[in-house]
Amino acid sequence: MFKSTTLKKYLLPGFVFQSVVIAGGYGTGRELVEFFLGYGPLGGLLAMVFVSTVIWSVVCASSFEFARLFRSYDYRSFFTHLLGPAWPLFEICYFVLLLIILAVIAAAAGTVLQETFGLPYASGVLGMMAAVGYLVFRGSATIERVLAGWSLVLYSVYVILFVWSLARFGGATLSALTAGQVTTGWAIGGVRYAAYNLAIIPAVLFAVRHAESRKEAVTAGLLTGPIAIVPALMFYLVMCGQYPQILGRAVPANFILELLGSRTFQIVFQIVLFGTLIETGTGLIHAVNERVAGAFSEKNRSMPTYLRPLTAMILLVLGSLLSSFGLIGLIAKGYGTLTWFFLVIFVIPMLTYGIWKISYGRGD
Repeated sequence: MFKSTTLKKYLLPGFVFQSVVIAGGYGTGRELVEFFLGYGPLGGLLAMVFVSTVIWSVVCASSFEFARLFRSYDYRSFFTHLLGPAWPLFEICYFVLLLIILAVIAAAAGTVLQETFGLPYASGVLGMMAAVGYLVFRGSATIERVLAGWSLVLYSVYVILFVWSLARFGGATLSALTAGQVTTGWAIGGVRYAAYNLAIIPAVLFAVRHAESRKEAVTAGLLTGPIAIVPALMFYLVMCGQYPQILGRAVPANFILELLGSRTFQIVFQIVLFGTLIETGTGLIHAVNERVAGAFSEKNRSMPTYLRPLTAMILLVLGSLLSSFGLIGLIAKGYGTLTWFFLVIFVIPMLTYGIWKISYGRGD
């Protein structure tokens, strides 16, 4: 997968970003309700396309070039260059977000297997933990292949969901959008959604190592926004056809699948969704391991192999303990609060001081 050097340079970072974003960003559909559909079908669409996507592309383009220029492929090194002595502020916020997303993933994993196959809730959580631990143990090369490959699988399933749903409920979707409902604050919703998801850029930096020039890094960043948002956009349009009753659903994806009435496709979709939960957990925890490995490297030592899966297990257990708060509460309160912190300590510095440093750096 992505054996071509050109594809690795231009497309791999975008697909890795999409892989890490999806479970905490739109896999269950609850995030799309919280940040977009609540502003009305048209309001949410405007926020998604013209606010979130643009912010993702601009910040990713500048961040990828910043990482390439300063050879900063782990978040400790990256934020030392961006924030100086204040870099631990990002690490604190990142760990809080990490635990919230892992809690969302654990809750979703348990719910998916419970509702789809009737298995105990704990089996989904434990299965997800085992898979994440294995991938983290295997390291960057394996993670790149799995995340990029599963993204293509996910794209295929979302296209099927989109086409099938439009064939069944396309009239309702069109009616919802043409009604033109736009609630005040839709642009802020787009900013909030973009900001908290951008916090996972450190989980993508390892895939930016393939970029060798400013053109390659910036182009990869600009492509990241559209690559990551297209599955969300397809899912969102499907959800619009069930507005407003879908607003109160904890897992909107299950609601849509039940309406389609195909047990086979429901199973396939949930398997793919379960895989995205594993992807997101893997990417986020791998960023922590890369940060630890960097600290060992500075002391001319190698990070012990056992420490990678051990770190994953500790973080996953902590996240699982938080999962008892439920998907709706975690997404509405946890994500919403952290959004503003990441705007202040990452997005704004990156788009001001970061771009200034790039401009006066030794770029190509």
